Amino acid sequence: MKQLRNFRWLSATFLVVCTLFIAPHASAGTPEAMPAVANEQTDAVVQTIRERLNQLLTDTLLQRTQLGLMVYDLTADSVVFAHNHQQTLRPASNEKIVTAVTALEVLGGKYLYSTGVYVTGKVENGVLCGDVCVKAAFDPMLDTDDVCAMARAFKQAGIQRVEGNLLCDNTLKDKEPYGSGWSWDDKNLTLDPALVNRKPGLGAALKKALQAEGITITGKLRTAPLPAGARLVAVCEHTIDQILDPTMKRSDNLFAETLFYHIGAKSGKAYADKKEAVKHIEKLIRKLGFNPERYRIADGSGLSPYNYLSPELLIAFLRYAYKHKSIYRHLLPSMPIAGEDGTLKKRMIGTSAAGNVRAKTGTLTGVITLSGYATTPDGHTLCFSIMNQGTLRAAEARNFQDRVCVALTQP
Repeated sequence: MKQLRNFRWLSATFLVVCTLFIAPHASAGTPEAMPAVANEQTDAVVQTIRERLNQLLTDTLLQRTQLGLMVYDLTADSVVFAHNHQQTLRPASNEKIVTAVTALEVLGGKYLYSTGVYVTGKVENGVLCGDVCVKAAFDPMLDTDDVCAMARAFKQAGIQRVEGNLLCDNTLKDKEPYGSGWSWDDKNLTLDPALVNRKPGLGAALKKALQAEGITITGKLRTAPLPAGARLVAVCEHTIDQILDPTMKRSDNLFAETLFYHIGAKSGKAYADKKEAVKHIEKLIRKLGFNPERYRIADGSGLSPYNYLSPELLIAFLRYAYKHKSIYRHLLPSMPIAGEDGTLKKRMIGTSAAGNVRAKTGTLTGVITLSGYATTPDGHTLCFSIMNQGTLRAAEARNFQDRVCVALTQP
């Protein structure tokens, strides 16, 4: 079912985380890199979890593949388990955790994707002597119905004819159609800010919708920045929560890339490229107490094989979100729930992990990852990161990860 769109009126017009023990981290607002040594916990539940995880490390899968694993007790603020946790590995779609947390940090939980339609010039006797301009918002939710609603706004405003051009402002991001390192033989998404129905063509779609409303445009369809002094006539808005949900639940790569480039656009530069988004992500990595030069951010979705993160860094992002409720209250509902929905709907069914694990999956050739949150039998909240690499059979890695999740949640 089509998700709810938010439209509003302007004036009279339509707007439309071998074992390692580590000390608790610093408090919010200070570097959060993990110290080297800490006191051993004696809690029976934690000890049981460690024993289970140590047993899982004897799995023959790990004789021929690579594993990075870390588990952190958010309630007790201490490390539960770590194995190869500092190794830089390909995250696949666990990259989306970094993108989502950074977006909520930089853009905020009230951020809106706003596709605006503007006009220049004057309206006299139903004739606009000026141009119409649609400012593209790289909105993956924008569809034909939304465009038609914006066209109706013109009609309601009494505009019957446009003596000028229809301009499409594509300046939100650069002109690169694909992400860095994306494979040529994949069915790649086109990263064009002027999307409608997930494909480029917003300007043409608006022109068609205006004509369907009986509005004539005498000029041409052109690509150009929004003219100075242009007045907003209509806007179609979608909330960041509406974007986060498909990004995380369905692991929708297009939605994730739009978040990535909206982070970049926060620089205020026209045609902002991936470097602008990476600057914000690296700034947050530094804030967490890590050196961003140890990692590589190539895109927002995890499609690129050039991305390199570590379980330790993913745990840091998950901890940061948990400690900052303005982020956590948006991130947690978007995470797939084991045995219930999203990309975890068919996993861990009938186990203690079902309903007690909310985590982001990740899949590339030879790469299977899973990072997120889990609830222990005594009610503690954990965060964990499992990064399997060199796995020729994805099902084997997923089975291993599911057993880790059961080890975290089983009484």
